[in-house]
Amino acid sequence: MSENILIEGPVSQAVILNGLDGFNQYPDAGGISIFIGKVRNDVVSGKYVQAIEYSAYEALVIKEAEKIFSSVKEEFPEVKLIKVFHSVGIVNAGEISMAAIVAAIHRDQAMQACKKIVELVKVKLPIWKKEIYTDLTYMWKQDNLA
Repeated sequence: MSENILIEGPVSQAVILNGLDGFNQYPDAGGISIFIGKVRNDVVSGKYVQAIEYSAYEALVIKEAEKIFSSVKEEFPEVKLIKVFHSVGIVNAGEISMAAIVAAIHRDQAMQACKKIVELVKVKLPIWKKEIYTDLTYMWKQDNLA
């Protein structure tokens, strides 16, 4: 289920579209929810974010992702399939850094489960973010549920 979570560089549209392929095997899944997260060019202390460099502990990412997926499927029993893709390496402002796709019997559970997965991925997976500014200085960023 989580064998291809980490993607080098930006998550491409092709990766997201290919990720939808497995959902056809669940004809009872009437709702598919997709979240796509991009790097924002936020202003921090008067400097614009140019990119984020993501690094990860891959083996632990896979292990923790499986725990997240299991807990979400337990909380939302109509969920049939979950896929998550997250960047490692440099992703420029405006590019996609994460995608989550969830199929469930009904749309409400698909949307709720997708939101929960995104929140848990941001705080539970060992993925670190180094914000790189246009003046090439940087700062390590800490995630929260905001």
